[in-house]
Amino acid sequence: MLYPKESLTRELKNLSGMWNFKVDFDNNGIEKKWHETPLIDPDFMPVPASYNDITTNPEIRDHIGAVWYETFFYVNDRENKDVLIRFGSVTHKAKVWVNGNKVAENKGGYLPFEAVINKHLKWNERNRLTVQVDNILDSTILPPGEILEVKNNQPDKNAPKFYHGLIDPSILPIGHKIQDYFHDFFNYSGIHRPVYLIVRDRIYLEDITIKTDIDNNVGIVNYTIEIKGNYKSVKITLLDKNNKEICSSSEIADTLKVNNPNLWQPLNAYLYSIDVKIFGDDNNLADHYAQPFGIRTIKIKDGKFLINDKPFYFKGFGKHEDMDIKGKGLDDAINARDFQLLKWIGANSFRTSHYPYSEEILNLADKLGFVVIDESPAVGLKSDAFDSKPLLNHHLDIMEKLIKRDKNHPSVVMWSLANEPYDYEESAVDYFAEVAKHTRELDPERPITIVSCSKPHLCKIADLIDIICVNYYFSWYTTPGRLDVLEHQLEHVLTKWHELYDKPIIMAEYGAGAIAGFHSTPPAMFTEEYQKELLNHHHNVFDKLDFVIGEHPWNFADFATRQNCIRVFGNRKGAFTRQRQPKYAAHLLRKRWLHLENKFKS
Repeated sequence: MLYPKESLTRELKNLSGMWNFKVDFDNNGIEKKWHETPLIDPDFMPVPASYNDITTNPEIRDHIGAVWYETFFYVNDRENKDVLIRFGSVTHKAKVWVNGNKVAENKGGYLPFEAVINKHLKWNERNRLTVQVDNILDSTILPPGEILEVKNNQPDKNAPKFYHGLIDPSILPIGHKIQDYFHDFFNYSGIHRPVYLIVRDRIYLEDITIKTDIDNNVGIVNYTIEIKGNYKSVKITLLDKNNKEICSSSEIADTLKVNNPNLWQPLNAYLYSIDVKIFGDDNNLADHYAQPFGIRTIKIKDGKFLINDKPFYFKGFGKHEDMDIKGKGLDDAINARDFQLLKWIGANSFRTSHYPYSEEILNLADKLGFVVIDESPAVGLKSDAFDSKPLLNHHLDIMEKLIKRDKNHPSVVMWSLANEPYDYEESAVDYFAEVAKHTRELDPERPITIVSCSKPHLCKIADLIDIICVNYYFSWYTTPGRLDVLEHQLEHVLTKWHELYDKPIIMAEYGAGAIAGFHSTPPAMFTEEYQKELLNHHHNVFDKLDFVIGEHPWNFADFATRQNCIRVFGNRKGAFTRQRQPKYAAHLLRKRWLHLENKFKS
């Protein structure tokens, strides 16, 4: 799906702003036909944003089920054009109506969807746009979850004998519901990314695929375009970053060459673009779209990850789209600040843990030269998930949409199929074999990974992937407080992974929680000193092992989680606070990464 942008032929209207908002506490808004008439006594809610932390009402923040959004817009007469409504992300399910007519339905909260709405529009009059947003996670969606509902007051034989820990229905009111989910970040909901009206011709560019190579200092640019409608001709122009023409073609698929190309390189990005013009039968310009791209190669060779045939060492973070008040809502100021901090600290990469990030973030990564591991929202897959055909089909569909959206980003160098699944289960093999096969068919050029936290000899799916990515929390969840044994444990387990599978390894998560301003000597858990020392011990091991090709401490910044007794206002493992201020750990990483030009002396 093409990123929305204005062009010589395309018009764009951003519908972001303050929308009407209403919580469907009884989850019967469709039955009451809220979509057919304007919402009665609505509140207000900004778009894009999560609604949860904007409200002061805990019943809204913790609501399980549907909420409704509504706004109004005008469209001047465009009956000879197509008018589309496009949502960047609605978490987790959406149903969309224009003037009471259903125009779209989407499942999956982190990827865009769109629909042509011409036949439901009132030209030159006010139109009503209504969206039902559903935050429920179940066994058929990624990330998965389940609704726990108290249906009787019979004692649960599995409940504990004391009132701590597990849910005991015998002491809860009948009808009480809990949204349970298997990931450690808050289940924010809302319209999280911009909503656009797009006007385009009925002859239009539907998709473009760009693949690049380098041959003896010549950049090879292979492209294919897909066109809808009856067109007469096309003009394809390859432009440099200053919009100067390099070469052109009149074919829908061709190979273009750039002599002495400026390569897209980590932290030194150069973007070309392919400018597409499509002409109709009357030789008038029907559609125009420019797709940025970078010329670069990626390979795995001799145990190293190569970008443009140079060994690359991943320095960066697992991150989250997470901030005060707006939750997971797109915020350009926060994104700009985050990239400034990534540059300041000496990072060169990040993983989109644990879901696809916004297109705006990837656009910035392309421009600034940050390397991205692009991850699906398959976090928390347990044993029963692998036997679910509906979930597998959904996973395959998500990978297809993810790759279709992000395939032309030079910053994206790897697909992550899942984070911390129960990959020690036999049933995981067939499940992930299907997902891996499908992903490779869609994109045979980029490597794939599945991020594991299993013991190396128990993992059943390592043969399916190209790069071993592992998460371990020694001296935190394992042997808590014992920094003296950390290096022994870590070196042992990383060496075992390499001995068993002989593949490059990225430490995708490691770290400790630290509450900013908490201090102690000797270091104690939850202090900044402990977090800093724990990272130091990890780095001592990484520097000894040449098969370790990257380090992504968890996490870039503190982030929100559901409330529980091991989280103090969320997960505090960030090198930065949630307000993007550095802890001791950030200064440690900055000192290390700015001097760790490249572990492999490229």
